Formats: sequence, C-alpha cells, structure tokens
Amino acid sequence: MSCSNLTMWASSKPSVLSGAPEVEALAARAHVGGLRLAAAPPSPASLRQGTHSTAVHCGLRELRERIESVKNTQKITEAMKLVAAAKVRRAQEAVVSGRPFSETLVEVLYNINEQLQTDDVDVPLTKVRPVKKIALVVVTGDRGLCGGFNNAIIKKAETRIAELKALGLDFTIISVGKKGNSYFLRRPYIPVDRFLEGGALPTTKDAQAIADDVFSLFVSEEVDKVELLYTKFVSLVKSDPIIHTLLPLSPKGEICDINGNCVDAAEDELFRLTTKEGKLTVERETVRTPTQAFSPILQFEQDPVQILDALLPLYLNSQILRALQESLASELAARMSAMSNATDNAVELKRSLSMVYNRQRQAKITGEILEIVAGADALT
Repeated sequence: MSCSNLTMWASSKPSVLSGAPEVEALAARAHVGGLRLAAAPPSPASLRQGTHSTAVHCGLRELRERIESVKNTQKITEAMKLVAAAKVRRAQEAVVSGRPFSETLVEVLYNINEQLQTDDVDVPLTKVRPVKKIALVVVTGDRGLCGGFNNAIIKKAETRIAELKALGLDFTIISVGKKGNSYFLRRPYIPVDRFLEGGALPTTKDAQAIADDVFSLFVSEEVDKVELLYTKFVSLVKSDPIIHTLLPLSPKGEICDINGNCVDAAEDELFRLTTKEGKLTVERETVRTPTQAFSPILQFEQDPVQILDALLPLYLNSQILRALQESLASELAARMSAMSNATDNAVELKRSLSMVYNRQRQAKITGEILEIVAGADALT
C-alpha cells in the first residue's frame, strides 16, 4: 500500500459536509490489509483554524518504513550542511591568504598612477573605446542542491543579454561553471566564446585561464568591453548577483560597475564564519588598506608605463580570482541554507508521520482489547 499521501495529513483543508454522521465507535474491526480508521468530523476549534487531520489508509509497516526513510534523509541533509560549513571556512581562508598580495598591488598601482597623472599614458588594458561588442563572463556553480543560487545568476545574465539586444550591441558569453555550461549548451542561439569549468577551490591557474581569454579578446579589439557576472557573498542567507566592468581596467586600481561608478578597491569587507549561541553566523568587518605615498624623490629603474603594463595583468588576474572565491562562498552558503531547510522539513515530516503511526497503533491496540472484552462478554 502506498503512503505517498501522508504529506497531506497536516495541510489538508476541511470540506463542508451537510449532515455529517456521528462519530463511529472506536472499536472498528480490523481488516487484513491494515487497520481502516474512520475520519472524525472536524471540531469547532479545527474549523476556526481552517485545517484538520484526514484519515490515512496505510499500514503500520509502511509507516515505519517511511519514518526510517525520512530519518535517513535527515541525516544526509544535516551532513551536507556541515560539509558546506567547513568548505565556507576554507573559502574564507583562501580569501584572507590572498589579501596581502592584492593590497600591495593596489598600493603600487595607486602610487604609480599618482606620479603619471600628468602624463599621457597609453596602456592597452585601460584604453576606452566606443562599445560595439561586449563579452560577458558568467560565473556559476558546478553542483546543484544550493537553492536558487545558479538560477539567480543565470537570470541576471539573461536580463543583461536582453538589455544589450535592446541597445543594438553584439555580445558573446564566457561561461564558467558546469551549471552555466549546461544551460548555454542547450541554447545554441546564444553565442558562447568559451566553456570553462571551475575546481573545488578556485586557484590562480583557474583565474589565469579566464584572464588570458578576456585579455586576448580585448587587446585584439574583438570586444570593446568585458563584464563580469558573479554572486557577491553578503551573508549565509543572502547573496547578490552583480555585474562589474572587468575591462577596460581603472588605472588607479578601482572596481567599477557597468555604469562607470568606481569604488576604491583598497576598502574591502571581510567575513568570518563563527558560532553564536550554538548557531552558525557570519561577522563582517570593513578593512581599509593603507595606501602610503611613495617618496617624491623615488626614481623608477624602468619606465613607469612598463611597470604598469606588467602590473595590470596581475591586477586583472587577482580580480577574477576574487570573484571566483566570492561566488564559491555564496554557493556554499546557499547550500548550507538549502540543506538546513531540508533538515527542518524532514524533522517536521517525521513528527507528523510519528503522530499518524502512534494513533494507528493505539487504535489497533484498543480495537483488539475491545474485541477480547466483547468475546468474553459473549461467552458469559
């Protein structure tokens, strides 16, 4: 006998019946296929609440099997939640370990540009051209079971594609992540330049593969602008899909959105995964990178433009790596939240099934006792 209708036990709505029969006697006779319980009419309190429990025609063995299945599912989802929590911590450690390099790079870029602000610097990665074609780097996850994480960034990409079509601009996609790859492979009408897959933990090698592709597209003037779509980590329950202009780069080491509004990359937010009152939580702090000015008598051994040509590709690589790490942290946080909700649902379903099981077992025992008493009365 199937128990698929057990989930309706706590959520079914009452039906208005005219002339409902009286409550049948509890000593209902047991049938071979399992105990058949009569549904009691809803009480006034349950009618006011709008819900009542309906009869469940299911054997005790099927109920026990279903409860065990729900228990196993709860163990799996709880384990996946803890694994995602541990991986979030690893992703945070990767961000922190790479921060000194990024901070020093921003400091050097800032001070070199301060000395070159009166010169006409011609650096290919900072050259602004009239936009005719745009490359979109879309960063998604490699796995599911993370709520709406992948759908959110794909919808953001679809919205941006629609905006570019409305403006009459050409575009091409650089897809990063298995979920994005499968999405764009099923839509051949969307032009894709390259499919890339991310690893379990983003590395500089992964970022360099993306940086080489966008660098060649931009320098060869195949595209006039490169935009990066990724998910910014906000908290364990919130993440925002955002778009940043990747190329052309800002000479002063700033991060700009698609509207050209730039923020200083030296001011950053750091998140730490901690526990508070037995629950996982995130603490955030704003970190300001000191940008100390170089000595005015400092002399460069090489031409500052050559130094800038060497540093900007490193800065491009660091920005892509940072986006990959943010996206991974957002994916893991979304998976934590999804598995936490699944665990809570399993606990609630187990409670509901246990209540149904106990009621049926009680009714069966009571029915057997009443049959024994009725048989004893018949003998006397």
